[in-house]
Amino acid sequence: EENAEKHGGTLTITHNMEEAYKDADVVIPKNWGSWVTNQKGEVIDALLESCKTWKCTEKMMKLANKDVMYMHALPADREKEVENSVIDGPHSIIYDEAENRLHTAKAVMTLTMGGR
Repeated sequence: EENAEKHGGTLTITHNMEEAYKDADVVIPKNWGSWVTNQKGEVIDALLESCKTWKCTEKMMKLANKDVMYMHALPADREKEVENSVIDGPHSIIYDEAENRLHTAKAVMTLTMGGR
């Protein structure tokens, strides 16, 4: 929040999907948690069921600014968490994001290995 304010931006955390998309410049509709499993290693269906409405759709993207950018940490569960028309659409920058992740990982490795 402090960093956003310092540079003239804002950071909003919300659990309301429409509020989150409204006038957004960038949307990253990704669950930051991991899949929850029981002792048998099976995904707990109740948790997935409770989040099934968390889907990035064309309708939601229309609430954002006209030049909104769609990002995702990947892999994405197509047609379950994001419509194909969004992830493959003109606002999607997922491939640039994935490419940048490679360079970031290489930089972290260089720094942690003493610059070798």
